[in-house]
Amino acid sequence: MIPKKIFFATTMLLFSVLAFSQNVDSLAIKKITDEVMFNGKAYSNLRVLCKTIGQRLSGSTGMYKAEQWGLKVLTEDGAEKVYLQECMVPHWVRGAKEEAKFVTHKGIPDQSFKVLSIGNAVGTGKVGVTAKVMEVKNFEELNRRKDEVKGKIVFYNYPFNKTLLKGAYGDAVRFRSNGASAAAKYGALAVIVRSVTAADDDNPHTGALRYNDSFPKIPAVAISTKDADRLSNSLKKESANANLFIKTNCVMMADTIGHNVIGEIKGTEFPDEYITIGGHLDSWDPAEGANDDGAGMVQSIEILRAFRDAGYKPKRTIRIVLFANEENGTRGGLKYAEVAKEKNEKHIMAMESDGGSEYPRGFGCGMTKAQYVKVETWKKYFEPYDADKFSFSEGGGGGADIGPLQTNLKTPQFGLNTTAQRYFNFHHSAIDVFENVNEQELHLGSAVMAAMVYLVDKYGL
Repeated sequence: MIPKKIFFATTMLLFSVLAFSQNVDSLAIKKITDEVMFNGKAYSNLRVLCKTIGQRLSGSTGMYKAEQWGLKVLTEDGAEKVYLQECMVPHWVRGAKEEAKFVTHKGIPDQSFKVLSIGNAVGTGKVGVTAKVMEVKNFEELNRRKDEVKGKIVFYNYPFNKTLLKGAYGDAVRFRSNGASAAAKYGALAVIVRSVTAADDDNPHTGALRYNDSFPKIPAVAISTKDADRLSNSLKKESANANLFIKTNCVMMADTIGHNVIGEIKGTEFPDEYITIGGHLDSWDPAEGANDDGAGMVQSIEILRAFRDAGYKPKRTIRIVLFANEENGTRGGLKYAEVAKEKNEKHIMAMESDGGSEYPRGFGCGMTKAQYVKVETWKKYFEPYDADKFSFSEGGGGGADIGPLQTNLKTPQFGLNTTAQRYFNFHHSAIDVFENVNEQELHLGSAVMAAMVYLVDKYGL
């Protein structure tokens, strides 16, 4: 039996060591955070990306310019080794003017509507598609009215659920992703999809679709929310008997070469253990891709710069990855995980920022329960930044680009969660521009990411 005095002294010593360790970590995190908040370059890096390059859809000239931008910024901000990792990416081209308008029985154009082809969609051809419109609210209604679909343009008018603070996008995006094939199954000629956004405006939101090869590939366009309401009202009135004309010029070209852009600093103690942090390089073509996902890229790069300038030398090797082709193929993330597995690399953590530039709230954590129990003990370090709201998912929770690392190597995942209340107003539309990014919010997101990287690097999972 341990004497009481010895037991008491040992306990006090342990508490003192623990308190000292926590104080050291708090000070280290504050130093890194101050470096980001007072001297951060993420915002200025984003300005250059948006204003000198702009859109960077896979296969486009903008994609290749952005790759060179990434190599330059990673080098300037502290990467010791910078390189390109080749992968094949889809090359979808939107083409010239897209239009949708009613044509009366006399063949005279009537109302016009603002639309954008949905990514990966086929075009209408030179003559366009002219047909009656059939409005449905959901797939259940489509299936119930399947005998009415043949020869029609199906209009999915499913509003973004504004009462859902989380999950509204996932609830509504299924019509954009799968609506074309669901309607083609019953003989539809084309589909129109209400934009996946809570914003009530004139900006259509694009994004990718997935065709089911069992059915014909038909044209698909997104319509702005205001025009979706206008189209719905028109269908209830005199325009119900009019034909809608849609013309798009998009085409899927042969796959082309793209690259993941990678910058790394070698770990001082465990150089063969890797921490991956990143966002995706590509963006949709209507705008600059400032929030999706220019923000995620510059936040990730900023971690390197902040560690360097705050004097922190990581124990493990840190890789910043600007992933290719997240938007319409996820080829970059798949290639990165494939190579990591081939080389038998040990990846102890992966982190992704792909939720916009708003204030950080915490992380989605995809890992084992035991690992998450350890992560939960670190919440106190994030409370001062109101970013201590963690969620757990065994086998998910990180993001599309780092997901393959979990599948292939069982790598624990962290996905930065933001307030995301404005994100889907901009997402995939013409207003995803630099002016809609707040500097303080952007930098705080990077600081919170850096804090988690510091903790995992120091203590492991």
